[in-house]
Amino acid sequence: MEQKQKKKDIEIEETDLPEKKSLVVSNAHSDELVLESDRPFLERFGKGFVNFWRNKSTIDTLKYIGKRLLLMVFTFLVIFLICFVLVRLLPLNPDSGMKDPAVFYESMVAQGRYLKIINEDGTISYVPMPVLMQLGNFIKNLFSGTDHPFGYSYKIEWLSSPADILGSHLQPTVLMNIYAMVVSVPIGLGLGIYMALRKNHWEDHVLNVLIMLVISVPSFVYAFVLQYLFGYVWQVLPPLAESGSVGYFSPAYFKSIILPVLSMCFGSIAGYARYTRAELTEVLTSDFMLLARTKGLSRAQATVRHAFRNSLVPIFPMILGEIISVLSGSMIIESIFRVNGVGGLYLQSITSRDYDVFQFVSMFYIFIGLLGTLIVDVSYGIVDPRIRMGGGK
Repeated sequence: MEQKQKKKDIEIEETDLPEKKSLVVSNAHSDELVLESDRPFLERFGKGFVNFWRNKSTIDTLKYIGKRLLLMVFTFLVIFLICFVLVRLLPLNPDSGMKDPAVFYESMVAQGRYLKIINEDGTISYVPMPVLMQLGNFIKNLFSGTDHPFGYSYKIEWLSSPADILGSHLQPTVLMNIYAMVVSVPIGLGLGIYMALRKNHWEDHVLNVLIMLVISVPSFVYAFVLQYLFGYVWQVLPPLAESGSVGYFSPAYFKSIILPVLSMCFGSIAGYARYTRAELTEVLTSDFMLLARTKGLSRAQATVRHAFRNSLVPIFPMILGEIISVLSGSMIIESIFRVNGVGGLYLQSITSRDYDVFQFVSMFYIFIGLLGTLIVDVSYGIVDPRIRMGGGK
């Protein structure tokens, strides 16, 4: 009797349990049951797309990006305001390098920077307007569709737009930075991996000393040494870059920028090697690497599949930041080799006192820097999903 009573109690408890959810989904148009994977692709894609945007992690990330964008815009406006006021306070008078002072002053009046006054004796005087009024006129010209709202170039290219001048100097800078990145990234990562695998061996010590020497010496020193040896002593490579008239993708131009590219590569290679060695050395001593080895993976397989991927978390933002910085140039390197790039243009605008070009290029550099910082911060969550952005904890 007791066994029958226990059996009856078990049956009652089983009937009270909730039903298990099945992995199959009923079809509304058929009595058959189908798997979720059998649904049409567009239906599954749409459902996944909606769930992605409803996910709390996605919402937190979007809020974080929105806040950072607002902060970036606010920072850019503050820096622009300071730069605008300081530049407009500088004396802007036509000198011997000005082609036509009358055209210069008329353009200043059209931009709202000078006030034209006709004196009683019939002469014309031009008086600078207050800086705040100049700022108001600049904003009005910027949103009213006026030609050249950012001013004109009076020294570099007579009455040319700063945006057009920057665009004409952008291509050689981008090419030179891309070539430098293609060379420095794989070599730097490769040296870092080799040093981490050969830690505390003589190869690691020798490379460490060389890297510290390379980092300690400025890049323009390598530029002078390479230019002197390969350009003038051995005469293997051109000491100066060719002009854009030969074509930026021509073999002659490529040969002429080998020396400036190498000058820019030394510091990047040393930096990548040092960071890769430090991160990979720390990961190689982690517990999960020992677990991977005990599961049968060789040292090379464990390093490539697990250690290197985890060490790329802090290194990848550096690479991404360098990709963003291809639009910027090196003022000193471009000046040494006479590369007609953005860095040389920036330095030329300073030395020639072409203030409108100087202000526009400065704002371009600031925008690239702020945008690169934002993209690098966001990339941490993309590289490692464990890093939450905007979570508040």
